Amino acid sequence: MQLDLPFLTITQAAPPAPEPPAATKPEQVEFVRVRRARRYILRVKPDGTLRVTIPRGGSRAEAIAFMGRHLGWVARERVRSRKERTPARWTHGSALLVAGVPHTIEVHETDGAAVARYADREVKLRSTDDVRSEIERDLRALAAERLVPRLRQLAGHYGLTVQRITIRNQRSRWGSCSRSGAIALNFRLVQMPPAICDYVLIHELMHLKQQNHGPRFWALVERACPTWRDAERWLRREGRGLF
Repeated sequence: MQLDLPFLTITQAAPPAPEPPAATKPEQVEFVRVRRARRYILRVKPDGTLRVTIPRGGSRAEAIAFMGRHLGWVARERVRSRKERTPARWTHGSALLVAGVPHTIEVHETDGAAVARYADREVKLRSTDDVRSEIERDLRALAAERLVPRLRQLAGHYGLTVQRITIRNQRSRWGSCSRSGAIALNFRLVQMPPAICDYVLIHELMHLKQQNHGPRFWALVERACPTWRDAERWLRREGRGLF
């Protein structure tokens, strides 16, 4: 499941271009045909690659032409994305979410030892200048404790089998599901409200039945999680704040 990203849209494409723009390598572009889309959509992913949505009745050539006209915007978005990928420092008094609830980080030093406390967690520190890496390591352990059994529970509820579950530090996905039945989850899911987290887990589980984002996939999601649109809105509005 991709993060929602800044995008450009167009309602009517210009004459088709035969090849991708020279400034963009083919391996840096992902073309996705979405029947429900009404226009061409261009997104810059956090890793700098492009995602071009082709609407029903559209063509790859028209999508390439659309992309070629907006290379200046692409360059600016790549610069902005690189700046956003620089994590904010976490120190004493910084706030973070756990299960959708904001908590304040408290850093304490006693007898030469330093610890950070947040929620009901305590983390030993190597440095008090920026405690983010140590706390994110702890969040990843917390995610393994909470997300893996919850995913197994939901899989059982829907009669599905997950072959393998991994917790990762992903920068452009909330989760992913392979054709072999392996699901990878972003550890930051543990910071979301439970209902939003459950939606992402259900989203990945439905990929065990349908390995695309076509109408059949979204029908499965709708039946399993009728409030998925509200969850998507939360992810678009609040999701970037977790990075």
